[in-house]
Amino acid sequence: MNDFSTTLRTWRTARRYSQLELAMQAEISARHLSFLETGRARPSREMVVRLGEAMELPLDARNQMLTHAGFAVRYAARDWNDEAMVPIRRAVSRQLDRHMPYPGLAVDRLWTIRQANPVAIALFAPFGVGVGGSLLDLMMSDILPQVVENWPEVAHQAALRLRTESAAQGGIPEFTEAIRYLTVAAASHEPPSSPVIPTILKMGDQRLSMFATISQFGTPQDLFLDDLKIELYYPIDEETAQIFEEFTAN
Repeated sequence: MNDFSTTLRTWRTARRYSQLELAMQAEISARHLSFLETGRARPSREMVVRLGEAMELPLDARNQMLTHAGFAVRYAARDWNDEAMVPIRRAVSRQLDRHMPYPGLAVDRLWTIRQANPVAIALFAPFGVGVGGSLLDLMMSDILPQVVENWPEVAHQAALRLRTESAAQGGIPEFTEAIRYLTVAAASHEPPSSPVIPTILKMGDQRLSMFATISQFGTPQDLFLDDLKIELYYPIDEETAQIFEEFTAN
């Protein structure tokens, strides 16, 4: 059995497709799909691409399937500062700027901050994290348990998100330690009593309570962009809204 066969079956199982369901989705026969999974048939490049699209796999997984089938990769991984990324950086900047006076930032696959608006920079500065810094490292530091009033609840949600993102990518080894750490921290979390779980920060005599929305690009054809997430934070009360207003005034 070749690597492609194993990879195809692993992803089909992870996506919870039966052979018949995936065959119908990819518009091929279940018999042919069975032959591909047992190694009795070898796929064409077009077939590998079709199966990756049918399962809605992340782009790096599609590249992996192509490599295992003996083909060159299809999707590039451009640097964030690449000239081709200029319109992307401009779009992200516009979204973050228009979100003022509330915090907004863009993070990559490993939760490294790639771009942030001034309020987000001011918000994370006391924790020693700025553009280029790692939110994953911050999550595993001893800082947040001291300043996040509802840390067990926040840690629980962060662990769930890391598991979800890792599963969607077929496993992200860099998340393993963080998931373990956050799971322990979340052991005493209480069931939610509000529509969303806010992050409640105690910073000196100020109390910030906020929640976030997360968005991604809809038609990425680049590995870096496939993983880029834009996080926009909103105040959950008037006190927090006022503090954010003051951030922009200073």
